[in-house]
Amino acid sequence: MKLLRYRDSDGAIHYAAQHADGTARVVTGAPFGEIKETDQLASIAEVLAPIEPTSVWGIGLNYRAHAEEAGLPIPEHPVVFAKGVNAVIGPDAPILLPRVLRSDRVDYEVELAVVIGRRCKNVSADDALDYVLGYTCANDVSARDWQIDRGGSQWCRGKSFDTFCPLGPVIATDLDPQALTIRTRLSGETMQHASTSDMIFTVAECIAFLSGSTTLLPGTVILTGTPVGIGMAQLPPRWLQPGDTVTVEISGIGALTNPVEEEPI
Repeated sequence: MKLLRYRDSDGAIHYAAQHADGTARVVTGAPFGEIKETDQLASIAEVLAPIEPTSVWGIGLNYRAHAEEAGLPIPEHPVVFAKGVNAVIGPDAPILLPRVLRSDRVDYEVELAVVIGRRCKNVSADDALDYVLGYTCANDVSARDWQIDRGGSQWCRGKSFDTFCPLGPVIATDLDPQALTIRTRLSGETMQHASTSDMIFTVAECIAFLSGSTTLLPGTVILTGTPVGIGMAQLPPRWLQPGDTVTVEISGIGALTNPVEEEPI
């Protein structure tokens, strides 16, 4: 099932099951109950981010080719950072380039995002996927200057500006998370194109690690790393600019597109 979260013309927020023919039917019980599809067609005024996260965790350097691209060793354990829930936006909402805490080195990162559907703690990798509601596309937008040079050795400042976590367009269930094609197109040019099979730590291993001595609440979103091809690694670097359009796409889920604008000040 592909779960679409949307606002209707009256401003009310609902979930619907999206079908291949473009129609969507209202569901009950979403996102964390017993989800049942109705016969009612969804009246969609605005497609929203498919979840309001309770928290957002990121995994860095989780693709072998990307670690090589960055000139960094393969990590022994997952590299974990936090991303503010304030950063979440949905399809077609603009990514805003920071202009008060200015950044001129804003980068894109396509990532498979995992949505936790049940409270979990100390789960094994063998059982971890039982706690997953589904998967969505994420763009882990990153201000590299604040992440690397001005963040006091912590990544969260450069990764948590408003609009820096586009999610969508749907939550897809019943996928094999290690067999998906993942890509980024920047203003029509393909910049990233890889498979989730290149992950160093599988989705299940990431969930097991994050849940160790730590409760993951329903609605926790885990960004599972980006493949080779980030803007920082281009020669010369390709930073996001006003007027750009970024599309991140994952097979079995769909495409998430966001325009790029300057933060109004």
